[in-house]
Amino acid sequence: MPPEIVAQPPAATRPLVEEFRLGLDAPICLTWELTYACNLSCVHCLSSSGRRDPAELTTEECFAVVDELQRLQVFYVNLGGGEPMLRQDFFEIVQYATDHQVGVKFSTNGTFIDRAAAERLAAMDYVDVQISIDGADATVNDAVRGAGSFAAAHQAMGHLRDAGFGPFKISLVVTRHNVDQLDGFREIAAGYGAQLRVTRLRPSGRGADSWHDLHPTQEQQRRLYHWLLDRPDVLTGDSFFHLSALGEPLPGLNLCGAGRVVCLIDPVGDVYACPFVIHDEFLAGNVRDRGGFTGVWRDSDLFASLREPDSAGACVSCGSYDACQGGCMASKFFVGLDLTDPDPECVLGNAEPLLAAIGDAELPRSTVDHSRPGVPVPSPVTLRPTSRR
Repeated sequence: MPPEIVAQPPAATRPLVEEFRLGLDAPICLTWELTYACNLSCVHCLSSSGRRDPAELTTEECFAVVDELQRLQVFYVNLGGGEPMLRQDFFEIVQYATDHQVGVKFSTNGTFIDRAAAERLAAMDYVDVQISIDGADATVNDAVRGAGSFAAAHQAMGHLRDAGFGPFKISLVVTRHNVDQLDGFREIAAGYGAQLRVTRLRPSGRGADSWHDLHPTQEQQRRLYHWLLDRPDVLTGDSFFHLSALGEPLPGLNLCGAGRVVCLIDPVGDVYACPFVIHDEFLAGNVRDRGGFTGVWRDSDLFASLREPDSAGACVSCGSYDACQGGCMASKFFVGLDLTDPDPECVLGNAEPLLAAIGDAELPRSTVDHSRPGVPVPSPVTLRPTSRR
């Protein structure tokens, strides 16, 4: 007898999350790192940023990418780096995007947001700003981001508030050193009329070297889970879906969207499955290739494989798999686990024997490193004017 054919339900009747697993015609969350140049050297930087890559996309090539995003009806793009404001054409790119119906959210360390820059940003439509800090005080923050970075970020926040920018975001990466300061972060945000956004630490880039010292303990993860449940106004970018194994799911998609609904364009146009796996194994193509970004998103063999139904692997016998979906692909990869293994921070402890078995084995490393030779990590921060823009 011929094999039984199991028909897929029509798209109109499938749950929305199933649509996301199968991949969309365009990403709903596109991260675009404009440059690897950065005046900071944060210890957890995903891309080990510092030096500009001479092959980064030109202004005209950036405009061409925006044109594609407009045709794909991508609602907004997350611009980052490095420090995106270090590009001389930063405001040109932002203006071109918003003029072409592509909203912009950009992450910055704030050192280039003086009064003039804040007023210019406040006058633009469809632009959102995220100021990054990693401590509710200078001691905790500057140990990760560099001496002077906390004061610089506060100065930028003050400029945005005084310019009437509106509810910008304050973004932090949760570590074992700042997880007890979450209420303090909320107070800082409230003081500036801002919104708090918290994200997860990944062992990528320089984060591979700092992960073991910085990632939250199991007990801290449990406290973080309950803190987030009680504060649905705090944004997470769907970073903590692995915590949903503890019970009630956190708000969000609660799945790995790599190559399905999210991806990354790096400064030289390489397209990766997500912002946290900058490694050749997850490189899908380049926007300079024939077919551009659209061709990569729709025709990449890598993305096609990621959109196939995935196996629960070692998690198949765990009753919490439907809640946490096995956790973060990038976190598994960079600590040496298989992609079907439990998340290295599995709150049920299922990854601990696997991690112990890996021991001192050589682990994968990000295949780009633009750290500045001879510059300490982290390095002191110098405020610079932006009036030349």
